[in-house]
Amino acid sequence: MVHIPEENYAQTVTDDTRPPVPYTGSERDLLIAFLDHHRQTFELKCRGLDQAQMSTMAVPPSGLSLHGLLRHLAGTEQWWFSTQFLGSDEPMIYYSDDDPDQDFEHLDGPVEEAWAAWHEQVARSREIVAAASLDDEGTVLRHDLPVSLRRIMIHMIVEYARHNGHADLLRERIDGATGM
Repeated sequence: MVHIPEENYAQTVTDDTRPPVPYTGSERDLLIAFLDHHRQTFELKCRGLDQAQMSTMAVPPSGLSLHGLLRHLAGTEQWWFSTQFLGSDEPMIYYSDDDPDQDFEHLDGPVEEAWAAWHEQVARSREIVAAASLDDEGTVLRHDLPVSLRRIMIHMIVEYARHNGHADLLRERIDGATGM
């Protein structure tokens, strides 16, 4: 068993303000609750870190960092909810066909800008979900296939869950904090 320094454990527990995920509710309510829980988990894992800590990379050869994950998740919110579901043709915030890995590789901007972009995209995604039925469809652009809002929400829950696992390891490497 890994020993967690008591000061890190206590800090982690007292900083956790996430509401519990409900055990019952409508399909819509549960999907929203789980997606918001994972969004809040990611934010919690990054809380209190400065620019240098957010940009600390994982163990090579991985180039992952919390800053890169933040930018990636902001772009993923935009891609799935605005671009694929609504059909928006706005330029992607951290992606281009010429430089598809810029979300992870070009961390020269302030982390505060990345947080602002993520918060903006999450707010926009919540607006989209609130105004639509789970059965409403967008288009998976790469395959020109229909995709339901339900499927997008499930995909986003999985996306955040996977990246929260990465964030766990990155945060532990930075300051030893675990268990968020």
